[in-house]
Amino acid sequence: MKENKKRVIITLIIIALIIISVFLGYKLYTKNQETITANENLYNHSLYEVIDYMQDVQNYLAKATISTDPRHGAETLTNLWREANLAQAYMSMLPVESQEIEKTSKFLNQVSDYSYALSRKNIKGEKLTDEDFKNLDDLYSYSVEVTNTINQIAIDLNAGNISWNDLTKNNDLNYAQQVSSNINIGSNLEESFKEYSGLIYDGAFSDHITNKEKKGLKGKDISEDEAKEKVERFLGKDLIEEINSLGFSEDAEIPSYTFTVNTKKLKNVTMTISKTGGHIVYFNSNRDIFEEKISNDQAKKIGLKFLKSRGIENMKDTYCLKENGVVTVNYAYKQGDVLIYPDLVKLKIALDDGEILGMETSGYINNHHKRNISNIKITKDQAKATLNKKLDIKSEGLAIIPTEWKSEILCYEFKGKVDDIECLVYINAKTGAEEDILLIVNTPNGTLTM
Repeated sequence: MKENKKRVIITLIIIALIIISVFLGYKLYTKNQETITANENLYNHSLYEVIDYMQDVQNYLAKATISTDPRHGAETLTNLWREANLAQAYMSMLPVESQEIEKTSKFLNQVSDYSYALSRKNIKGEKLTDEDFKNLDDLYSYSVEVTNTINQIAIDLNAGNISWNDLTKNNDLNYAQQVSSNINIGSNLEESFKEYSGLIYDGAFSDHITNKEKKGLKGKDISEDEAKEKVERFLGKDLIEEINSLGFSEDAEIPSYTFTVNTKKLKNVTMTISKTGGHIVYFNSNRDIFEEKISNDQAKKIGLKFLKSRGIENMKDTYCLKENGVVTVNYAYKQGDVLIYPDLVKLKIALDDGEILGMETSGYINNHHKRNISNIKITKDQAKATLNKKLDIKSEGLAIIPTEWKSEILCYEFKGKVDDIECLVYINAKTGAEEDILLIVNTPNGTLTM
């Protein structure tokens, strides 16, 4: 009897130990999986930061190969230095020791050091030499390859073709072989680096300037009922099934009334009407487009006609982007022969029947007024003489561009290409200084600038 009791106790102890072992094993497994997941989330975040900063590095390198003005060049090269350092910082967080990533890390160090060296040169008022531009061209070419490689790594990770564990173990990375095995661009750069022992520290102009004084906001103040009537006239009172007020926003950038509307054709329409003047500040709706029957160019003309019918005249389409059967077009005001980028209106146009599906007028309302365009002190030919000799000019003219300090600058705008880089270069019409460079990116869906 005692023996049986003893066996039962031993059995219970063994079962308890097994349960405890299984429980502890499960807890350790769960903890390990949580650690793996947390690490992978960190690696994914770091990788996408690297991708973003590498795109910035590529863009600033492209601009640096075009810039000829020491003042603007110094700004571009300083931004390049910063972005390369940030890309390198996030690169160091990745658990990857493959040859390709090591080359990328080395490349970013070279870009950082060299851009710093050249920025010091520009700050002293010295122009870059032909050799400097040749080195920047080489770095730009490599930046395109490096960016493509890192993007491919992200694609393969998302698709499950590889895992972070694979990369950590330095397994086969066939997709990364496109990176040149000679990422070191040569002794000229290396010699330049030795001179410096340490480091110190977006359509064109589509982000409108926000002014306290709304120069384009004209007319008397209206009530909410009057704003509602404007919504009804715009959408067609007979077509409206439901209209609701979201109230008045006194603290908004442009004080306005906001409504949500359902019509027989459009659902979940949002429309904002300014209190002063009853202008349409924002309008947006969505619907399915099953067939594109009109071209982008036809849509642009429809947009111009629509704007004119709303009292917004002398507009010129600048850049557009097409997506899901809808094209979004930026229109800038034109005063005589001068393009006024701050006075911007955006339209969303359906490509099946040309219906206006969206409108944003903040830029126009904030900035529209008649400018004094008499303060031109250099000729177009003098402005052209300051450009990069390799720039193949396709078009030229005067334009007013916004600055980050909420001011405006009258410039000569030159559109062209340096090698395979399409760009817009802005030369101050008063001082001859290089004010800005925008890169033009042509996509299957439209044209963007950055």
